[in-house]
Amino acid sequence: MSVKSICCIGAGYVGGPTMSVIALKNPGIKVTVVDLNQARINAWNDPDTDKIPVYEPGLGEVVGEARGRNLFFSTEVDQAIADADMIFISVNTPTKTYGEGKGQAADLKWIELCARQIARVSQTDKIIVEKSTLPVRTASTLKDILSNTGNGVNFQILSNPEFLAEGTAVEDLMAPDRVLIGGDDTPEGKKAIEALVNVYGAWVPRERILTTNIWSSELSKLTANAFLAQRVSSINALSELCEHTEADIDEVSRAIGADSRIGPKFLKASVGFGGSCFQKDILNLVYIARTYGLEDVADYWEQVIIMNDHQKRRFAKKIIKALYNTVNDKKIAFLGWAFKKDTNDTRESAAIYVADHLLFEQAAVAVYDPKVGAQQVYADLDYLNTRSSEENEKLLTVGTDPYEVTKGAHAIAVLTEWDEFKTYDWQRIYDQMLKPAHVFDGRNLLNAAALTEIGFRVHQIGK
Repeated sequence: MSVKSICCIGAGYVGGPTMSVIALKNPGIKVTVVDLNQARINAWNDPDTDKIPVYEPGLGEVVGEARGRNLFFSTEVDQAIADADMIFISVNTPTKTYGEGKGQAADLKWIELCARQIARVSQTDKIIVEKSTLPVRTASTLKDILSNTGNGVNFQILSNPEFLAEGTAVEDLMAPDRVLIGGDDTPEGKKAIEALVNVYGAWVPRERILTTNIWSSELSKLTANAFLAQRVSSINALSELCEHTEADIDEVSRAIGADSRIGPKFLKASVGFGGSCFQKDILNLVYIARTYGLEDVADYWEQVIIMNDHQKRRFAKKIIKALYNTVNDKKIAFLGWAFKKDTNDTRESAAIYVADHLLFEQAAVAVYDPKVGAQQVYADLDYLNTRSSEENEKLLTVGTDPYEVTKGAHAIAVLTEWDEFKTYDWQRIYDQMLKPAHVFDGRNLLNAAALTEIGFRVHQIGK
C-alpha cells in the first residue's frame, strides 16, 4: 500500500514534531495535524516559527520548510480523517484521577473518543497507528470499537511508540536509535506494517526499523521508560549514601559508568526525574502487573517512583536545613522550571514539587526560566490544588531577568540544566545575594563564595 495522505490527531509534544519531520522527509505525502484546540493550531500556523507551541531546537526550521507545502495544521478533524490513508493517534493518556486504577492506570477516554470518531467518519480503508503511550493490549480495544461501530471499512491497527527525549526531539527523529512498529501477523497486517516502514524508510536505515507483534511494541515503550527511570532513581539513592559516607557521587558515577555493561547515560545524580513519560509509564506498568496479580513485580517498579518522590522532598529539606531550619519570608530563587533543558514542557517537573514544599514553609520563591512564563508556572502550582491561586501568587513571583530574580536571595536552587546558566556572571550574582548565601545545583549544596574557584557545574535532570 502506498500512503498518500496522513492525518495525526493531536498537535502536542509528540504529534507536532513527529509529523513535521515525516512531512519534511516525505514531500510526496500530505500530512495534516489536527487538534480541537484552536489556539494551539493558530500557534502552529504562526508565520513566526519561534512562536510555535512546542519549543525544540531545530523544530522551527523544520516546520518552516514543510508547512504549506505538504504539512498542514487544522481543526477540521473529520475532513482530515476522511481524506487520510493512515491516521496517527497522538492524544494525551494521563494517569487516571478517578475510579478504578486511580493514580496508576492510564486514562484512555481520549483514545476511545478518537476511535469512535474515526469509525464514524471513515468511508475507505485506513491504517490506524497508535502513537500515544498505551497499556499493552490497547490495540484490541481500538479494533473492537472500529469493527463494531464502523461503516464496513477495514482497519489495520499498528503500534508505533515514540522514543523521543524532549530537548533533542528533532535530533531523535532525524537519526533515531530505532523505529519500532508492531502489527498483526496476517497478510493484511504485514502490508500495513510495510506501508509504515516505507514512510520512515524515506530517511531511516532499514536495519534501524524494528517490526514486532503489536503487544510487544506496546509493552516496549513502557519498559524502556521504566528502565531509564530506574537508573535515575538508583543513582539518586546512592547520592544520599555518598553524603553520609563522604564518597563523591560524581566519582562513583564515573567509575560505574566506565563499565561497558552499564554505560554512563542517566547516571547523573539530580533532584529527580520529571516529564510526561517516566512517572506515568511506570505507574501504568505497576497497575498492569497488579491486574495480573504480580504483586512482587508491581512493588519492584513502584519503588522507582517512591525513590524519585523522596529525592524531591530531600532536596527541599536540604535547602531548609541549610537556611537554619526556617525559610519563612526568605527569598529562594529558582533557576529553571521546565523539567529539563531545551524544552518548555513542565509536566511533572521537580521544580513544581520543590516549590510547593517551600511554599508550605512560607518561603518567598522567585522563578526564572528562559522558556517558561508566569502563566504556566502558576498553572502548574494551581494544578496541585494545595493552596489557593491567590496564595500562590502572593508567595511566588516569576521574573524575566535572572539577575533580578536572584538579587537579594538567601539561596538559589538550579532546577533545570539550561546551558545559559553556565555563562552567567556568578560573582555578580553572589555579590547581590544575602550572606551567608548558598547555591543548590540539584545534587550538592555549593558554597556560593567558591563558585568562581570551582566553576559552576550543572548536572542533567530528568529525561
